[in-house]
Amino acid sequence: MPELPDITIYLEGLEARLLGRTLERVRLGSPFLLRSVDPPLTDAHGREVVALRRLGKRIAIGLAAPDDREDEPELWLVLHLMIAGRLRWRDPGVKIPRRLGLAAFDFVDGSLLLTEAGTKKRASLHVVKGAEALARHDPGGIDPVTADAALFRETLTARNHTLKRALTDPRLFSGIGNAYSDEILHRAKLSPIKWTSRLDDEEIGRLHDATRRTLEEWTRRLRDELAGKFPEKVTAFHDAMAVHGKYGRPCPACAAPVQRIRYADNETNYCAACQTGGKVLADRALSRLLGKDWPRSLEALEELRSGGPPAAPEGGA
Repeated sequence: MPELPDITIYLEGLEARLLGRTLERVRLGSPFLLRSVDPPLTDAHGREVVALRRLGKRIAIGLAAPDDREDEPELWLVLHLMIAGRLRWRDPGVKIPRRLGLAAFDFVDGSLLLTEAGTKKRASLHVVKGAEALARHDPGGIDPVTADAALFRETLTARNHTLKRALTDPRLFSGIGNAYSDEILHRAKLSPIKWTSRLDDEEIGRLHDATRRTLEEWTRRLRDELAGKFPEKVTAFHDAMAVHGKYGRPCPACAAPVQRIRYADNETNYCAACQTGGKVLADRALSRLLGKDWPRSLEALEELRSGGPPAAPEGGA
């Protein structure tokens, strides 16, 4: 799913191409994309794009009233790309792909194409009128890049969650998902399952710094890679990432193999040596299979993989 750095880059690409332009029409390739009925989508036609905004992981396109000289948004198109939704800038009037295409937003000099891979169509489009209606689509999390130390601490400790859950809760932190939370926690050298109530001041400070630096650096990296081009290959997996998507590969900090916790369609990647004191966190599927024989250290895990007897379990991680 596109996260804060990706959405920021999308917005920069959209600003250069849409701001000040008139949206001629919106063509729907799938009727299931549109999740609102009032105001109708046709009310957006013929309006000038006067604002672009990030709401968590959503993109909001502000459209002025036809006779509004103040250029204040009256209507908003709120796009939630979910996991597989992607935006592409194409020639005017481009044909919407039959299988992947969801919609095309037509302008004089180009069309913004929305596609979604996979069979589960989760991306959504809402048309809302006014600031109050727009605010209902904002999960309410703080900006993790601009938040000062006091606000970050207050938000992090407001509820007792594991760090992984806290960072990815959109009601707490805006725009952080599965990928960048892995990178942040690795940089902060903190376990993804450590409870927020058990953090000391030094650890909270370390996490605050890692959060800001990770998101800022990846935004700059993605911006530099594009060099003004529209982002076409937005992905949660990058070769330069330290642990996310790197299961079994060496940690760039210590060379220990990256571990993972799998659950549903997601997984958490971490380095046991850097983040958990060498303890391997139980993976739901394998820990159920192995029970008390689940290895609790990197040494025991390697012994198990090499065919040796499993070591006696240590205390919980």
